[in-house]
Amino acid sequence: MRLVDLSQPVAPGMPVFPGDPEVSAEPALDVVRDGCAVTAWRLGSHSGTHVDAPSHVVPGGADLDALDLGLFTGPAVVVDVRGAGAGERVGWDAFGEREGDLGPGVVVLVRTGWDARWGGPSYAKHPWLDAEVAERLVAAGVRTLGVDALSPDATGSTDLAVHHAVLGAGGVLAENLRDLGAVQAMARPRVALLPLRLAGGDGAPVRAVAWDEG
Repeated sequence: MRLVDLSQPVAPGMPVFPGDPEVSAEPALDVVRDGCAVTAWRLGSHSGTHVDAPSHVVPGGADLDALDLGLFTGPAVVVDVRGAGAGERVGWDAFGEREGDLGPGVVVLVRTGWDARWGGPSYAKHPWLDAEVAERLVAAGVRTLGVDALSPDATGSTDLAVHHAVLGAGGVLAENLRDLGAVQAMARPRVALLPLRLAGGDGAPVRAVAWDEG
């Protein structure tokens, strides 16, 4: 079974959401001096490829360690919206062909192609999802939504409608994924987006992977 890595590398100076803590790393112990190597990392809970828990935007919402692990893995449906331009709204029409594949337990992955812009000045100007998309996904039973961009909402959005719809329904979001084309090419893709088990965590980095069950 071949695993495909859907995670962006975590490194000092990497892109972060505007206002989030910058990522840094420095040696804490040295293998020659101390007998082992240990690195002190500083990063935000939403650094790199990560998942959002409901408590990220919902007052009193569930934290990561309270969520069913089943939310972080499942059969994947890739919706290809690469035709959308910078800062463009993506409506339900883009999801229509996959509507019959949606349901409880399905992980919906939105392929914008913006992962190719990771680290560049235009990464934050990604396409974003209309609130109706999130509402209809939730109505179909979907509770896990991922994007290969900074956010499913427009960067700088004040209402975070997609976040509130999905996280408000007890679901989770995955952001900053990469290589969703490899998932799209699979016959029966399945993904795992397992976060660190942070007590009281509103989000955490993940090592996201996909494989073909076909």
